Amino acid sequence: MKPSIPKGTRDFSPTEVANRTYIMNTIKTAFETFGFQPIETPSFENSSTLMGKYGEEGDRLIFKILNSGDFLKKADEKLLAEKNSLKVTSQISEKALRYDLTVPFARYVVQHQNDITFPFKRYQVQPVWRADRPQKGRFREFFQCDADVVGSKSLVQEVEFIQLYDTVFTNLGLAGTTIKMNNRKILSGIAEVIGASDKLIDFTVALDKLDKIGKDGVVTEMLSKGITSEAIEKVQPLFDFSGSNLDKLASLENMLSTSEEGLQGVNDLRFVINTIEVLGLQTAGLEIDVTLARGLNYYTGAIFEVAAPEGVKMGSIGGGGRYDDLTGIFGLKDVSGVGISFGLDRIYLVLEELGLFKSVDLPKPKVLFLNFNEAEILLKMKAIKTLRDNSIKSELYPDVAGSNKQQKKQFKYATTREIEFVVTEIENDKFVVKNNGEQFLLSVEELIEKTK
Repeated sequence: MKPSIPKGTRDFSPTEVANRTYIMNTIKTAFETFGFQPIETPSFENSSTLMGKYGEEGDRLIFKILNSGDFLKKADEKLLAEKNSLKVTSQISEKALRYDLTVPFARYVVQHQNDITFPFKRYQVQPVWRADRPQKGRFREFFQCDADVVGSKSLVQEVEFIQLYDTVFTNLGLAGTTIKMNNRKILSGIAEVIGASDKLIDFTVALDKLDKIGKDGVVTEMLSKGITSEAIEKVQPLFDFSGSNLDKLASLENMLSTSEEGLQGVNDLRFVINTIEVLGLQTAGLEIDVTLARGLNYYTGAIFEVAAPEGVKMGSIGGGGRYDDLTGIFGLKDVSGVGISFGLDRIYLVLEELGLFKSVDLPKPKVLFLNFNEAEILLKMKAIKTLRDNSIKSELYPDVAGSNKQQKKQFKYATTREIEFVVTEIENDKFVVKNNGEQFLLSVEELIEKTK
């Protein structure tokens, strides 16, 4: 039987790993430039840490881990007989693969609160898992690159995250991205003024799908959730919201004149928009998008989403927002936080489609010693050790060439890997070195000097 891998997962070639490393290093460098510190958390958490934190849809997408040993031994026989997987899951599975990096981060903050200096700026680059339906840009195993600040309610953080997005995409050469921004307080205010506050989550989840299912699809979903036709009629202007950011703020201020929370959201947005207007962005655009809700339940203020450049068919390549009491789910109240995430895999696909990986080199030796004579192996290995001690990447072709055909194979290996310096043999205690069509006779010390 031919081996295979699970749907929604991938193998990565050396070229793909080099390209991914390039993206991650670019992001990490920007994180540290902005003052963030790295942490890591386990790949799996206790189920109680994760379940109930992402809404009903999110809970369904969490990969559960069966208890070790005879996991059915402690399960209730009646529940097993009923074949109700939802009821029996908690008895046979106590752990789960992490769904994102934000909830584990909240757990980390609560668990280590006495060792943390607030405000705490952390970044994290690790894989997460979701039992989602695989499609282009959506995988069941993928990396998230997150940055969060906890312990500050200042809107300066929102401004810095927009600058951080702009910095990363500029450094990747990815011009034309659009940072979309909204505020959950505005969505709450809209729900309030149309008399649907009790349906806020249903309202925002449906509104968030406007670009995917269209106006009619959103209306149908809202009606199915019990939101009245009269209420939907009041939000019709949102489906065709246009104009500059300042125009949109003015329209929202007028629409939300009777909602204190809604007006607070407008003021928060205005501060961020005005500040960015003064500071400027390098390549990204900033746009208010009132349909932006993102399906997660824990956002309470700013909401971010980054769209790929126009013409590239791809979902969001980044997103995030403010969560005023995420740590409250673990008992630590009133610790405000805001964070963003970069979609590494989608960013990779966008850079690949736009041909922006040309400058990324595969890891390779600077010097390759060919292996034509068994008697020379030890001398070559000694030279390689000296080169490596001087931080020069070096390699010996492992198999001795017993024929011209095998020698040609070694030369082809050097050409295919684009190795700059190739040592063929030893003459008079010196190495015969080929480089860019030229040939030199060099000692180890001269070879070190030449390659540096």
